[in-house]
Amino acid sequence: MKQTMKPRRVLILCTGNSCRSQMAESLWNARARGEWEAFSAGSKPAGFVHPMAVRVMRELGIDLSPHHSKSLESFKGQPFDLVVTVCDRARESCPHFPGAVHVEHWPFDDPAEASGTDEEKLARFRRIRDEIDQRIVRFLESGE
Repeated sequence: MKQTMKPRRVLILCTGNSCRSQMAESLWNARARGEWEAFSAGSKPAGFVHPMAVRVMRELGIDLSPHHSKSLESFKGQPFDLVVTVCDRARESCPHFPGAVHVEHWPFDDPAEASGTDEEKLARFRRIRDEIDQRIVRFLESGE
């Protein structure tokens, strides 16, 4: 009888858990083909997922509309193979996460800080989404 490997767990942290970490969680789950189970949280949850994050993820066929921002506190005590911080503020507020085997910092610009027209803001959200996606794919391909 073949034994099924349990997926590795990754927690992606940001400050508000409304844009970058939400996109990263969904992209990771989509790209990892069941080898990883991704979760996201914020050190100061915004209470919502940014509508433009929902929109640009929908362009890839990923629906963020049922997601909600979650607190880092809700994951305390859970084991993770990897914790990834995607913003400097989250890195500062979470220098050590008990239960994490490995911690990495992957800083990305905050798309919620974009200014200009809706199209200019969407362009920034798409750029950040694509940067996150490329970083996740590189990580998964490296076999780490």
